[in-house]
Amino acid sequence: MAVFVDFIILTAKVFGYILHSVLQWVKKPSEKKVTNEICLITGTASATGIGRLFALEFARRGATLVLWDIDPEGNETTAREVRKLGAKAYVYTCDVSQKEEVYSAAENTRRDVGDVTILVNNAGVVAGKPILQCPDELLERTMRTNCHAHFWTVKAFLPQMIKKGHGHIVTIAGSLGLFAAGCVEDYCASKFAVVGFHEALSHELKAKRIDGVKTTLVCPFFIDTGMFCGCKIRQELEALVPPLHPSQCVKAAMQGILRDQHLICIPKVIYLAAISKNLLPWDVQVLIQKFLGLDTCIPQKEDVHY
Repeated sequence: MAVFVDFIILTAKVFGYILHSVLQWVKKPSEKKVTNEICLITGTASATGIGRLFALEFARRGATLVLWDIDPEGNETTAREVRKLGAKAYVYTCDVSQKEEVYSAAENTRRDVGDVTILVNNAGVVAGKPILQCPDELLERTMRTNCHAHFWTVKAFLPQMIKKGHGHIVTIAGSLGLFAAGCVEDYCASKFAVVGFHEALSHELKAKRIDGVKTTLVCPFFIDTGMFCGCKIRQELEALVPPLHPSQCVKAAMQGILRDQHLICIPKVIYLAAISKNLLPWDVQVLIQKFLGLDTCIPQKEDVHY
């Protein structure tokens, strides 16, 4: 009897989730306000990376930015761009692969700015060499930066989010955290690990009924940031599917983050391949784009510059 009751309850919950998803697909949830939120983003110095673009998007929405990166000069450039938009920006030089530096920078951030309410773990590196040709120190650097750093930053800022019942943790992983590719074993392993970490963290918060702290996992396809230049697997994939432009990736991710979406996968690869190769008339592309809810993931016709 107990098994039958559990089955009925499970079935009702499944149909409830399906109905909820259908309703959200029909009527998109509104975006939350981040004005005066303290948003910390790691890996914000690169001129071609998505960390800087995330900072600018949050700045446009009135958030206070805390920028962490190992490159002080590039990080300060990002801060200047943020301030031009009228937002406050605080810059800290921090190697997130070193837990002592993370905890020290976190303490300085709390003292100078306040408690972080939005944490975007974006910093990442790749060795880009086959495992048998890759020095151990590069493998270790990838794992510390792409995975271990998430442990340190979450441990530093999650307690106050839980205490206040308010916060948002964003994990920038990638499609290579969902499927493997050759020649980038270090990167795939680190991203698989961080996807597992994020999912476990999300389940833990849900099990403890900590509803005020949201989590979002972002898994984009290859982004044209220069990170994988010369990578054989990228060259093979680009023959079919071009990389994402950083701005379109961030725009799509921001929409999901501000709607408290749990998982953001960018893009629908087969559809993008058809569009990028002009296999479909543009009017048909637009119709499919709107039907699949990809209108924020695909550049407009005049902006296509893969």
